[in-house]
Amino acid sequence: MFLQSLATAFPPHAFSQSDCLTALTGSEAFGRLKPSSRRLLQRILNGDSGISQRSFCSPDLEQVFESGAGELHGIFETHAPRLAATALDQACGQAEVLPKEIDALLVCTCTGYLCPGLTSHVAERLGLDGGAFLQDLLGLGCGAALPMLEAARGVLAARPDALVATVAVEVCSAAFYLNDEPGVLVSLCLFGDGAAAALWRGRDLGGQFRFGGFRTIHQPQHREKIRFVNADGRLKNQLHRDVPALAAEAVAQLHAQRSMEPDLIATHTGGRDVLDAIGKAIPSACLDSSRAILRNHGNLSSPSVLAAVEHGLTPATRRIWMSSFGAGFAAHCGELVRE
Repeated sequence: MFLQSLATAFPPHAFSQSDCLTALTGSEAFGRLKPSSRRLLQRILNGDSGISQRSFCSPDLEQVFESGAGELHGIFETHAPRLAATALDQACGQAEVLPKEIDALLVCTCTGYLCPGLTSHVAERLGLDGGAFLQDLLGLGCGAALPMLEAARGVLAARPDALVATVAVEVCSAAFYLNDEPGVLVSLCLFGDGAAAALWRGRDLGGQFRFGGFRTIHQPQHREKIRFVNADGRLKNQLHRDVPALAAEAVAQLHAQRSMEPDLIATHTGGRDVLDAIGKAIPSACLDSSRAILRNHGNLSSPSVLAAVEHGLTPATRRIWMSSFGAGFAAHCGELVRE
């Protein structure tokens, strides 16, 4: 399948790491933490985390930290459709097509649950045709964008003349959780909100990127090291200190199976330690684009790999190798090649 356009969208409320610490320390939840937990948060948010700022859908972070399960779900239900629709509308504008021309819409997310899913909400907002095929992908975590693209490739194999839209959207702030677990505290310092949308066709209209080379690795024996768990109706990110090494090993294994030498490597941002570990495992890899997304937006979860692609694209770019990873533990890769 061939890429027609790629666009990202971010909420308007940007917070530096120092701003996040101020909001945290102003919340009652912060006072309930152990002194060692408060010191850990202060060390990360005041230190060199590789993140300059993060964008959140809510302008009141302090209130987010105090929100219950219902309120957090409300944040997701309000803002996820809006973010996803904004990114997709921009992608339609770039490709010079109308949303009603879209034949199939796939959306992935892991930071909230709706039934009917986000595809229904986005289709309504943008005025998609009532006969468009809608497919929601849930439960794939931070790595979801690349399996979603492979699913879109399957749709186009069945319907070669279709126009297919894919959207990765996360409202990570709707899954903020605060307790004394180190993994929870680290997660709180990394994630931001955002979306990435792309349009695809089954044929090349001239000089377009072809998606292929999808591969995946599943390691369920490591499932408990990175996953969401239900904590009194709220999503709590379970994150083990082994994750950087797990991610680096898996990404290096996938990279060794690539079919070409890329001009651009775009990977899920993860965090500073994750990108450093990948850099050591693949010494030839330049991860500047992924580091820039981490620096400017934090860990976006599933949209981050596509955001890194958009950031790193130049007119001279011909070969892109992408990787994503997350809950499962699972890792995935794909290639974009322009002849």
